Amino acid sequence: MQRTIECKAPGNRRPQIAVLQHDLAVLNYVSRLLVDDFCVIPLTDPADFIQALKESPVPDAVLMDWRVTGDANQQNALGVLAQIHASHPTVPVVILACSPELNAVMAAARLGAREVVLKPFEKGDLVAALERCLSARTEEKTAAVEDVTEIPLNEATSFVRSSKRMREIESQCRLVARADLPVLVLGESGTGKEVAAMLIHKLSSRSHKQFLKVNCAAMPSDLLESELFGYEQGAFTGAIRSKPGKFEICDKGTIFLDEIGEMPPLLQAKLLQVLQDGSFSRLGSRSSIKVDVRVIAATNVDIRAAIARKTFREDLYYRLNGFTLKMPPLRERIEEIPILSEHFMRKVAARYECKPLPISPTLMRALSMHEWPGNIRELENTIKRYVVLADERAILEELTPWQSRDSSFPQDGAQASRGLKHLVRDLKGGAESAVIAQALEGTRWNRKAAANELQISYKALLYKIKQYNLSPPGRRSQVELVG
Repeated sequence: MQRTIECKAPGNRRPQIAVLQHDLAVLNYVSRLLVDDFCVIPLTDPADFIQALKESPVPDAVLMDWRVTGDANQQNALGVLAQIHASHPTVPVVILACSPELNAVMAAARLGAREVVLKPFEKGDLVAALERCLSARTEEKTAAVEDVTEIPLNEATSFVRSSKRMREIESQCRLVARADLPVLVLGESGTGKEVAAMLIHKLSSRSHKQFLKVNCAAMPSDLLESELFGYEQGAFTGAIRSKPGKFEICDKGTIFLDEIGEMPPLLQAKLLQVLQDGSFSRLGSRSSIKVDVRVIAATNVDIRAAIARKTFREDLYYRLNGFTLKMPPLRERIEEIPILSEHFMRKVAARYECKPLPISPTLMRALSMHEWPGNIRELENTIKRYVVLADERAILEELTPWQSRDSSFPQDGAQASRGLKHLVRDLKGGAESAVIAQALEGTRWNRKAAANELQISYKALLYKIKQYNLSPPGRRSQVELVG
């Protein structure tokens, strides 16, 4: 291991970045780019790197060349990445790659890589990727359950998240955005698949070009074909002039194929050709058109079952499945319901040019206890109806009866006077307490193992145990904070 290159800037401790690069010239170049912002630990040999991780203080992040030994054998990089992930699963890894190779991105993502930076790169690319990783790690260390991020995607849509599960989704979107390959977004109806596709587009190099959505289930086969690929004059009755399709219009941009599982089989072959070589023909034309379009597809159907029924082509599935993103249902991220409710309230009130309505403790409890079979879309529509009707009782009657699920919830009165902020804090605290208790029970109250599972520091876990008065069955908690 080479000697650490101390950062030039004085002041507080700078993050330590271990850089693994087989080419000494490139290693020195990367070190020079980073030395103003970080303390760099340069290494050229994978074996020395792994040994350094065992003997030295753990670095804050790792910057690793995908070809760690100078050849094209991905197994070498996978081996190093696997060892990093096994011994230090919380240390973020940034991959340097020559091209957005499908196998590289998928394998790196499975083994915990947070970012992919493509060559040639500039200082800003490296610093931005490392700062994003370090910021995300800080959130995890401090168990930032109340951290809220809102990323505007257009005038009407934002990506909003506060839970650990959705931080992982954001991280995956950032990773795959930098690798120009197809993405398949899976999830129940209303879970935000289109929002995830828009986020990937915004974070990609195509963000300055168009993002177009096509609902494959909303139109018959002939109309869908002309919508996607266009037609020539006279191609069919009523085609009085030529018209380009969505793929032509979206050249150099991103096309989002929603409900891809409903695409007619005859069109699947034409889509497969576009994914393979970027070419297709308009309806009524014999000439081929070449385009450069990134495809993001989404579905809420079981694609493998559709393949078994011969209603979806298996080869198309593997072409679309360059990277799979699974959106969780709202019932698995209930701690975000207060945040999402407030977001939709602001959004709908601005749209209708009215003041946001207060969400009382009773209504918030009802929202938090509802099953939400329609997921986030159902929640947004519920808030919209509340704004339009301005009748809380009507909304409460629409929701699944929740009082019977937990009779310990107090009704309005003294609790209502505490205000919405107090209720939101209580709801978040209850969700956080439940997650921590589950982790402790799963590890038989091995607090170090539970801290690793929750990806927080041991000290933070002790604080949370004391804060929520958690204790093993049959024994009162007497956990003291350790300095």
